[in-house]
Amino acid sequence: MKIAVATDDKLTVSGHFGRSKYFAVFDVEGGVTKDRQVRPNRFTAHGRGLCRQGHHGRGGHDHDHGGILEALKDCEAALCGGMGWRAAADLSAHGIRPVAVDPGLPLEAAVSAYLAGQATAVPSCEKPEGLAHPPETAR
Repeated sequence: MKIAVATDDKLTVSGHFGRSKYFAVFDVEGGVTKDRQVRPNRFTAHGRGLCRQGHHGRGGHDHDHGGILEALKDCEAALCGGMGWRAAADLSAHGIRPVAVDPGLPLEAAVSAYLAGQATAVPSCEKPEGLAHPPETAR
């Protein structure tokens, strides 16, 4: 199975899925990492530098996650410190489990927590009326 982890420094978990610089993809068999790849985030508008901080709900980018869904289609789960409701819903709809882990956690520890069932699935949520993101992910 493959597990993607959002990261900015290739060592620790990033605080935000779409804004991460990279995705470390771990290929795990029988609880043992067989391979690890780093994929630069050229897939999200944030990753390509097309967004500014605080843009949501004020005429910012569209939320097309097609590129990241394609890039991570071989993964069972996507681990990160947090993500917007659109990304969580799109990942889930494409069979990739969105999972929240502590930002700053070493990548290997995040994967171990996921494999041990100690990571939290990002709850699926609906867009609240009038908001670009639910309050807990608003920027």
